[in-house]
Amino acid sequence: MKNRYLILAGMISGSLLFVLLAVWGGFALWFQVPGGPLVRKAMPALWAAFSLITLVRWWMMWRIKPLLPWLVAICALMAWWSTIKPSHERIWADDVSRMVTGKVDGSIVTLDQVRNFDWRSDTDYTQRWEARSYDLGKLRSVDLAMSYWMGPVIAHTLVSFGFADGRYLTFSIEIRKERGESFDGLAGFFKKYETVLIAADERDILRVRTNVRGEDMWLYRLKMPPEMMRSLFIGYLDEGAQLKRAPRFYNTLTANCTTIVFEMARRIDPGLPMDWRLLASGYLDRYLYDIGALAGQGDFESLRQKAHITIKARTTDKSEEFSGRIRLID
Repeated sequence: MKNRYLILAGMISGSLLFVLLAVWGGFALWFQVPGGPLVRKAMPALWAAFSLITLVRWWMMWRIKPLLPWLVAICALMAWWSTIKPSHERIWADDVSRMVTGKVDGSIVTLDQVRNFDWRSDTDYTQRWEARSYDLGKLRSVDLAMSYWMGPVIAHTLVSFGFADGRYLTFSIEIRKERGESFDGLAGFFKKYETVLIAADERDILRVRTNVRGEDMWLYRLKMPPEMMRSLFIGYLDEGAQLKRAPRFYNTLTANCTTIVFEMARRIDPGLPMDWRLLASGYLDRYLYDIGALAGQGDFESLRQKAHITIKARTTDKSEEFSGRIRLID
């Protein structure tokens, strides 16, 4: 009797693992199998039927033999999965078609591809890619922008560097969309998107989210000494150089706009604690407040109220004073 209970426990545990692998295989086929819409629908359906029949036969027979064809199939599926590699050679959407890199000469940094689009709508815009130089000796501030587009749990995070001459440069780690493609959080688990680093003028990259795409945005000043500001800026350049040398897939959970920034920051300050809010990025501001990384006086709710810039951005719109006006305190 004891052996029977042990076998039953093994069957239940094995079945849970089986179901997880079967679900993973179905989504892997859905998002990555080559072919048209018919093939994309048929392959996951066949895989689901094959997996279900295998599981039922396994429970009916209580023997390993019914599992063997499925185990061969899942191993073949994983082998195929390992052949899917990221690439720089695709037909990219215009706003992510170029990737920034930079050169450092003393305190002067020259960036080759700074985006400065003039957005009229999400499909109507004037493209501008510019070479720009910045003096890291005149770096005065680092701000974190959080832009919400799908509820309170998930936000896109951007980091903006302010200089003594009034200019701001924003870095954003994003999915590198192909032309006509849009973001799907589930697809982001299944090698659907590459990662791109964009450097842009705030009138482009912040304004397009608040004024064109209708997102809701908060902008926080970070409490950071000058040497750490410069290290973080250089960290972005290093990240861009690495991405240009070797493309990487975006991952919705483990390699997204927040986790990659955290990894860069942790190389500067290894003492930064891990926290669940690094994954639920919509609560990143509260995490930063709790570790004392947000500048300003007052409790968290007071800082959050002051940080809300959506209305200011929409009112300011295309003004040359965009960066200054969104930072005005009401």
